[in-house]
Amino acid sequence: MWHAILLGAVSPVPMLSNPLLWHRLQFAFTIVYHYLFPQLTMGLALLIVVMKGLALRPGGEAYGTAARFWVRIFGLNFAIGVVTGLPMEFQFGTNWARFSQLTGGVIGQTLALEGMFAFFLESSFLAMLVWGEKQLGPRKHFAAAVALFVGSWLSGVFITTTNAFMQHPVGYTRAADGVFSLANFWTYVLNPWALAQYAHNQMASLVTASFVVTAVGAYWLLRGVHLEQARLNVKIGTIAGLFASLAVAFPTGDVQAKLVATHQPAALAAMEGRFESGPRADIHLIGQPNVAKRRLDNPIAVPAVLSFLAFGSFNAEVKGLNDIPENDWPTSIELLYYAFHVMVGLGTLFIGLMALANLARWRGWLERHRWLLWSMMLAFPFPYIANTAGWMTAELGRQPWLVYGLLRTSDGASPTVHAGSTAFTLIGFTGLYFLLGVAFLFLIGREVQHGPHADEVPHA
Repeated sequence: MWHAILLGAVSPVPMLSNPLLWHRLQFAFTIVYHYLFPQLTMGLALLIVVMKGLALRPGGEAYGTAARFWVRIFGLNFAIGVVTGLPMEFQFGTNWARFSQLTGGVIGQTLALEGMFAFFLESSFLAMLVWGEKQLGPRKHFAAAVALFVGSWLSGVFITTTNAFMQHPVGYTRAADGVFSLANFWTYVLNPWALAQYAHNQMASLVTASFVVTAVGAYWLLRGVHLEQARLNVKIGTIAGLFASLAVAFPTGDVQAKLVATHQPAALAAMEGRFESGPRADIHLIGQPNVAKRRLDNPIAVPAVLSFLAFGSFNAEVKGLNDIPENDWPTSIELLYYAFHVMVGLGTLFIGLMALANLARWRGWLERHRWLLWSMMLAFPFPYIANTAGWMTAELGRQPWLVYGLLRTSDGASPTVHAGSTAFTLIGFTGLYFLLGVAFLFLIGREVQHGPHADEVPHA
């Protein structure tokens, strides 16, 4: 799971011969596509642990059956995630060699830890989980699920820590030639930005997994098949989905937003389309940023709320873009503004849908309202969209910096890789990933159609 999206803005009339443009586009495409898979596996790892734990109770065989099904889905996601993640490792050396040369002494620590420990822990215990239930028995198989969860979430720790250094660099020293070195490992790992970002990201991944589990259960209910498993999946998915949707907003999202307000004022101003500084800053529910005229067109605003959310006081001053040097502005204000509002808008809808689904399930009329089942089934793509918009918000807000305030994106690209080579490989990635996507959807669809079967692996 690589989160450091290097795509900044592109000019309205892009210079197609500009290598930096193609480096950004290629990394942005590969990372966005890749992260479609880890965001499900991380959240699903926790839900599998819950299912396996409940299966240990007397009469918990149905939870074991559900866990067995979702382990297969996890395995397919993990395989495609590995395949799509490998090209990004090489891009650090090909497209972003100068960045790697300057910062490798810091970020190389956590990237190496992710590969040596988290990835191998996750992959090793996945094999035990898929093929070892009969040999291990229920309790050891549950332990394997816990180890898989630890590996999956530990991977998130290392990658998020790496990205947090790019957002809010701490724990480093820098030599006269510009090369970064690690000065304090624990300061680096316990970066406040990393802690908040990690919590926010993991809750967002749990939202994705919860919506997928709920969607599959709703699909089976609509078809009238696997009814016991369908109800169990809807129950687990909606409970976890409501908890995770609330946690994404508060406290994790709130803490993350306050860090942006404190350390990246230009990003906050662009996210809200705010050009003028002042107290009692409005929060904008909608509008169209007009950068040329330095204003937000057709805004719908709530007075003073931005000041309170950002700094805890309705009278707090919020800096606007007009008081920030223009060469330090995020390089795609419009895209950043819309990505942020898509993320927040969808997150609000997730809370509403999961609250309604839990109420309907608790009152016993969920299955009588097919429109709600259809809503739950069709909602599963939107957490993927929200997660993508969230990471776009984080990374576009960081621009024009690779390491915020210290190293500009334009200074991190490989000087010897020309635009034609990068454009050619980007076309190749696009075609290859399309074929991988078709194969993945076919395999997932076949598993959902096949459904869970209680007699696949008897308890030892």
